[in-house]
Amino acid sequence: MTTPTTPAKRIPSPSRADTSSDPKRACLPGALSATTDPTTASNNTEMASARRILPQCADRVSHFVQDVWSVFSPLAVKTGAVNLGQGFPNFPPPQFIKDAAAKSIGPDLNNQYAHPKGHLPLRKEIAATFSPLYGRKLDVEKNILVTAGANEAIFATLSAYLNPGDECIMMEPFFDQYEPNITLNGGKPVYVPLRLHHKKGAKVSDNDSAADWTLDIDELKAHITDRSKVIIINTPHNPIGKVFSAEELRAIGQVAIDHNLLIIADEVYERLVYGDKEHVRIATLSQELWERTVTIGSAGKTFAVTGWRLGWALGPESIIQNILNAHTRIVFCANAPLQFAVADALHEANKRNYYATQVSEYAARREKLLACFKDLGLRVTVPDGSYFILVDTSRIAIPADEWKEICAVPMPSTNRDWRVCYWLTTKIGVAAIPPSSFYSPENAHLAENLARFCFCKTEETLDQAVAALQKLKPYIK
Repeated sequence: MTTPTTPAKRIPSPSRADTSSDPKRACLPGALSATTDPTTASNNTEMASARRILPQCADRVSHFVQDVWSVFSPLAVKTGAVNLGQGFPNFPPPQFIKDAAAKSIGPDLNNQYAHPKGHLPLRKEIAATFSPLYGRKLDVEKNILVTAGANEAIFATLSAYLNPGDECIMMEPFFDQYEPNITLNGGKPVYVPLRLHHKKGAKVSDNDSAADWTLDIDELKAHITDRSKVIIINTPHNPIGKVFSAEELRAIGQVAIDHNLLIIADEVYERLVYGDKEHVRIATLSQELWERTVTIGSAGKTFAVTGWRLGWALGPESIIQNILNAHTRIVFCANAPLQFAVADALHEANKRNYYATQVSEYAARREKLLACFKDLGLRVTVPDGSYFILVDTSRIAIPADEWKEICAVPMPSTNRDWRVCYWLTTKIGVAAIPPSSFYSPENAHLAENLARFCFCKTEETLDQAVAALQKLKPYIK
């Protein structure tokens, strides 16, 4: 079925991407809470009254009123759908990590402020873990900063480097927190899309590889201006699952060198790379790239503890010191007791073969969903990293009467992918996320036939999703 689309209005997320749907959280006036029906939120007269009487919200925040998470997460709860939208694990972390967390609050001083750079034991373990991977000795005082999650590391970096009007280049689709991180720090987002190139002669049901999504270097160069200052590279990529090759990173890096750009390497999924793919760290490719790159890591993604809110920034002293100056004024320090737990986890991980075991388990989850979509005859992008799968929904034909009902539901976007994901949640019983949320309005059409599913879930949850997705068969043309 062919359905008309109109460009979506981009509304950046006010919260930490895939984990931002606490049903008890308070919302800004005019925003949807996680327990509010999206069809009735606009009638809330109390909120309207508050906007007339109370001081007005700042312009830089006032448009953060409704995001993709505040629509689809409560919708999944309301309908009882299997939630493959939010990218957080619903299985427990390994027991040795939980034990380390329980132990961390024992010593009284562990519960007080940490050093702004991070507790020394954690910085030492980060240095021991990453120095061999970087081929250089990381200095615990100069090259490492512990942050309140990877997102704070990115925010603090942008705070340290962006002046009003400075431009930050990011590749579409992008992790949705990049955009508000840039604008809240006075910067201007600049969007350059990764484009999918189907293999020559491919059938409509043939899968794509994440490597088939590529960046046109000439297109990147065309977006460089005299205000360009930062470029963000996310590898392994959310939501595509692309693992950038050394050749691709060198080409991007050369553009950064030629135009004096700071590189933010968001590598939070570095431990989730499948098959024969290898995670390449752009900071290791040359001394010039090391000197202009800050690499972002995440304990939450590494150890399946996204609620711990601990991450790190690695780089040359000249960059880390600037980020530290901002970090100290933003949060002062990161979660103090759990820093000791992460230090223990890093110390134990290799001895317990944790990373290899984790990748094997995630690969099995990935295969379960891939097999389901193959059985349904739906083309997907097979991810080489991270825990997301992009599914081509163009063959799903929603009946005209049902489509009309969906189009009557108020949503932040009228893009087809929003309507399809709403239908998948309410009709099929599996929640997915519309990827146009990760695009600029100009390029949102590139995602109109896509839906993002995550597989960082228990086997039971994935089995429930696979069973529910069988209801799609009559609608696939």
